[in-house]
Parts: sequence; C-alpha cells; structure tokens
Amino acid sequence: MKKILVPLLLIVCVSVHAQDPHFSQFFSSPLTLNPAYTGKFDGTFRVAGNYRNQWPTINNAFTTATASVDFALLQSRIPEFDTWGVGIMGLNDQSGNKILNNNFISISTAYHKALDENGYHTLTVGFQGTYANKRLDISKATFEDQLTSLGFTGVTSEVFNTRNVAVNYFDVNAGFLYSGSTNGYNNFYLGVSSYHISRPKESFQGGNYILNPRLTVHGGGYVPMGRITTFHGSFIHQRQAGATETVLGGAVAFSLSDDEALESNLYTGLWYRLGDAFIPYVGIEFSGLRLGYSYDINNSSLSTASNSRGGNEISLIFVRKPSDPSRRKLGCPKF
Repeated sequence: MKKILVPLLLIVCVSVHAQDPHFSQFFSSPLTLNPAYTGKFDGTFRVAGNYRNQWPTINNAFTTATASVDFALLQSRIPEFDTWGVGIMGLNDQSGNKILNNNFISISTAYHKALDENGYHTLTVGFQGTYANKRLDISKATFEDQLTSLGFTGVTSEVFNTRNVAVNYFDVNAGFLYSGSTNGYNNFYLGVSSYHISRPKESFQGGNYILNPRLTVHGGGYVPMGRITTFHGSFIHQRQAGATETVLGGAVAFSLSDDEALESNLYTGLWYRLGDAFIPYVGIEFSGLRLGYSYDINNSSLSTASNSRGGNEISLIFVRKPSDPSRRKLGCPKF
C-alpha cells in the first residue's frame, strides 16, 4: 500500500489540484497564515520556527519546516499604539520522500492602525512578496502507469524536459486583521488572507498551469477563567482549488508564576480538522519562549494506510519583551 501511495502523492503534488503546505499549529506560524500578522505581538522582535512530518508511515510523504523573524520600525515616529511591522520568512516543503522539493523566501510588511485612544482595537493591512523555487527529482520518481503485476517495472508515458524540472516564480500575498480587547486582559481577533494573488504559472512539463489562489479566514481569542487559568480558542477555514480545510479547537493555559509580567504557562488543548484528524496539543511558555507539540490522530479513510498517524509537529516562538517594566501590556492574538 505504501509503494502505491508514494507515486500517487507525487501525482497530487504536481497536478492542477496541488495544495499549499499547512500546519496543524497554524496559530504558531504567523507569517504563513496571514501577512497582516507581521509585527503583531507584544515585544521588540519575534522569532518563530515550525517543523511538521505528515503521514510518517507513508515513506515521508510530506515534511515541512519554516523559520521567520519580524519586528517593528519607527515606533517613535508614528502615532502611539500604531505599529509598522516588517518580517522575513523561509520555508522548505518536501513531498514523496524528497522527490519534490519546494523552497520559498518571503518578505512581508503590515501596518497596524489603532482605532481608539487606548490602543485596545486595531485594524491591520499586510502584504507579502515571495520568491519560490520548486525542483522535481525525476530519477526518484515513479508513476501510476509504471505499476505492473511485478511492481513498478513498466515505462511511464510522462514526458519531462530535463531543462524544465525546476520552476521559479515571484508571488504576492495580502491580508487583513482586526484585533480587539475590552479591558486589556482579553483579546479577540478575525482575519482574512489571500495567497497567490499574482496567479503565477507553475508547470514541470512546459504547460500553462496557473497556481490557484488560497483564501483563508481565521479567528479566535482568549479570556481569563480564573486567577491562574486562561482559555484560548481559535479556528481556520481555507479554500484552494476546490479543496477546503477547517480546523477549530482551543487550549487552557495554567499560570506557573504569580508574577504577571513573566508569562510562564503550561498549555494543554485539542483541535479538530473536520473529517480528518484530532490534534492534541501541549505547550510550555517561559521568558518569552513558547514551545508547542501536537500530534495528528487521523480518523479519515486514510487511517488504514497511515495507521491513524497523521503527523508530528513542533513549534517554537520567542518574543523579546521590552525592557521597561512599567509599560502597558498590549493585547495581541496568541492562538
């Protein structure tokens, strides 16, 4: 079964129904979720990293890793509580046991405009430019028409120009984000983003395949439940090339310190990808660093091949806090 699925996964990746890489911990990968997240955090700079190994029992079907850094500019020259953020991100996605290798580098910017005198409510517009490089290793590829009674011993009818097994293009993404708070201790947000606005051409065989745009709607918030507990909830709905993904759930944060400024927390929660997988999550936060781990438990029709193992995922976010201890804490999206 695994030998059959690997070439089929490759066919899916290079067909007109190809989908963007995604993370179960979408809330921990801000610059792949929405360019409007650039600079939206309570600190001087933010570093984020993610690693995902999806369907590991199917010969490394998909592995994805990303790293990003973003920060604010000209804080002393723009209105109080406004923020102008810039960021850079790199992403690597490998499919079919490294047969298809995708590399992306993105530069993003966003302006966060305060809507009230306290800065509790902000409206953001963000933009992102991406350079993409995709390479297909034909020497490792097998295709469905090669399958015979003796295995993959047949000859494929697929034709590739050896000079055209790499694709390079420039892409444009954009997004909007609203974030609000009623008292500075809670937060709620709603965002929308669109990727591949420029509709770049993408083909390994000299065709004119136009990359389908991806539309994402996401939202969530957090609210204190008691002296040491806070509930965080979030959702995401994505659509691309007729395929959809919806994930929703939440986590409870247990404070590990009586000092409110330290933000030391233990997180435990559960998200669910509709029709596909349960996603239990645990995380730890201290000194501006949050480390999270999740594991997809597949419950779709693919569970027979995957042994219900959807994938491991690790996330890391570090936010450098301002040095002024008397500053007012800003309410920002967190999950």
